Amino acid sequence: MKIAVYGANGYQGRLVLAELARRGIDMRLVGRNATRLREAATTVGTAAGTGDADQRIADTDDHDALVAAFRGCDAVINCAGPFTRSGPAVVRAAIAAECHYVDTAGEQLYTKTVFDTFAGDAERAGVTVVPATNDGCVPGDLIAHLLAERVHPIEEIAVSHFITGAGGFSRGSLRSMVETIDAVKAGGLSYDDGDWRAGTPARHTAVTLPDAPQPTDVVKCPLSEVVTIPRHIEVRHVESHVDAAVAAQLNTPLTPEIIDSLPEGPTEEDRRTHRFTYLIDAFSRDGQLVRGVVRGHDTYGSTAVIAVEAARRLAAEGAKPGVLAPAQAYDATSFLTFLALHGISWTITVSDTRATS
Repeated sequence: MKIAVYGANGYQGRLVLAELARRGIDMRLVGRNATRLREAATTVGTAAGTGDADQRIADTDDHDALVAAFRGCDAVINCAGPFTRSGPAVVRAAIAAECHYVDTAGEQLYTKTVFDTFAGDAERAGVTVVPATNDGCVPGDLIAHLLAERVHPIEEIAVSHFITGAGGFSRGSLRSMVETIDAVKAGGLSYDDGDWRAGTPARHTAVTLPDAPQPTDVVKCPLSEVVTIPRHIEVRHVESHVDAAVAAQLNTPLTPEIIDSLPEGPTEEDRRTHRFTYLIDAFSRDGQLVRGVVRGHDTYGSTAVIAVEAARRLAAEGAKPGVLAPAQAYDATSFLTFLALHGISWTITVSDTRATS
């Protein structure tokens, strides 16, 4: 098995390389900057005890070079954001090279574009494309699938993300936010009665965290789970939120110059302080609530673990060809059990009363 990593020299890309090396999976490093790619290859090769790793240079505006770089690999992990700008070219090349594809994107509109644009091409090529294999979308989508087995019919699903800790975002994450800032500030898409719509007012403005004495204010935010969950669950409404206090930080203007002046990403020590809690609340039409709770630490490290496992499973076990949500590509219980071995816990509780307002 060989897995190609595009954007291998970036912050998230290097964490993915380290996870591949830790698991002894053969890899190919692909990127746009020859110097930085060589540095990443040397670092990974030294850590793995193999010398310099296999590396290829290819830009997103050179389709033939991308296809050649991916040819002969079983899967591609794309870590090069902003995905809204460059992601479609990498998806197209992976399909042309007959490689399965996953990415670490957190951009909601990009995730929808992948479904809307590449489903037919991937199916005809016999490959599987699973966008947004990150720390939030994969466990959230899989948990939602398990919730749907507990309550039916479902009126709505509300997804809420809470993250605390030092170090902030990587430069790549900030560039992706700037690229999609209008959608972020507008709250992104909601799913309503069979279609995705922008500008839909939030149904929830506060969420009560487990064991919290008071609700926490939230605002709508464009998370990818809104795009993936309705692909496999019959539901009337899906919306997503983040902590309002965290969202308020996005009002600080960010320019390319400011982003370039910041550290490339959180230090390893900072990442150890990251704590995330993701809530997936499913409401039946008679008012019953079934809640899934995902907890973990180190969002970037968790994303590396999830993306590598997502690609490995496609390469080793396969899935239905086409563009799929996580729960369509993977067995929910099996994947979540794997995540539990890597510090990501999950629980499901059933209540007769609503826990959000």
